[in-house]
Amino acid sequence: MRITGNKGEWSELYALLKLLSLGKLYAADENINKVESVYFPIIQILRNPGRLDHVEFVLKEDMVDIFSSGNFLKTIPRQWISEASKKVFKGIVSGNNAAFEIVEAPEIMKEMNIDRISASSADKTDITMQLHDIQTGYNPICGFSIKSQMGNPPTLLNASAATNFVYQIENISDDDMNRLNNIDSRTKLLDRMAFIHKNHSISFLGVSNKTFRDNLTLIDSNMEIILSELLMDYFLGNPPSCEDLIERLENKNPLHYPRKGFYEIKFKHFLSSVALGLKPTVPWDGTDEANGGYVIIKQDGDVVAYHIYNRNAFEKYLLHNTKLEKGSTSRHEYGSIYKENGKYYLKLNLQVRFKN
Repeated sequence: MRITGNKGEWSELYALLKLLSLGKLYAADENINKVESVYFPIIQILRNPGRLDHVEFVLKEDMVDIFSSGNFLKTIPRQWISEASKKVFKGIVSGNNAAFEIVEAPEIMKEMNIDRISASSADKTDITMQLHDIQTGYNPICGFSIKSQMGNPPTLLNASAATNFVYQIENISDDDMNRLNNIDSRTKLLDRMAFIHKNHSISFLGVSNKTFRDNLTLIDSNMEIILSELLMDYFLGNPPSCEDLIERLENKNPLHYPRKGFYEIKFKHFLSSVALGLKPTVPWDGTDEANGGYVIIKQDGDVVAYHIYNRNAFEKYLLHNTKLEKGSTSRHEYGSIYKENGKYYLKLNLQVRFKN
């Protein structure tokens, strides 16, 4: 059986094996460092929960019992799983940035009763675990999103037509519009925005997609305005780091908040909402789909997590490690001035990616 995947996809298989071998889910601080004193013992890991063919990996002292659809299949030593995780990790390290095979993977997956290396890309939850909370004695079942540092940095919010923000341009003519749209340099977006900013008046109207707009309003009534200001600063050539852009916004204070910190707190709520459940085109009720948090696969193979119990560290991590990015102008239909009913408009697109 030939199985291929990119580094991010293979990292999900690695996370399963590594966590089963460890038997613990360690917490991370805001700088992604493992906190040795904070961890959750793992009771079981579930694959395909809710499906008829679901698989449970139940941890014992030095063994793992495997069940399929509630029926006991076999017991595997955790030491064997540890060695399997090392083989997968070695394969990921030696792989390229495209899809590749790991020679040992099919045999490992067959032995573990695993039918695929990763969850669907449409799911926010990549791994589901039942954990033991040492403090409360509670054993919650939690879904986590997995992010790997071993491949290309993943996106947090994907660009699409739904993530376009609409601005109106005043004091502009058809000749100006055509001249600006004909700018086709490598930095055409920055060049167009610089000219508009210098010679015309531009104001934010709203988010293109109503569902995304409603979801943002659920986070905060000013969320789309805050993001529109952030986008404007970014497309005017300021550094893409979310942390830097928020600091710039705090100093400008376009919404006249009484003190610093308002923009940062609201934006961190936005980032965590996107990370755990919010999708631009799906009506959102505020519920975290990945209700456990984030599992991070570090470059050295260490596995740490941001549990929702420590949401402050998680939100700081997101702010420190993300940036804005320009998606395709043609695919997402933004970056050119257009005219409707005698008025002139411009769309800017929001995409958020993790830093290298």
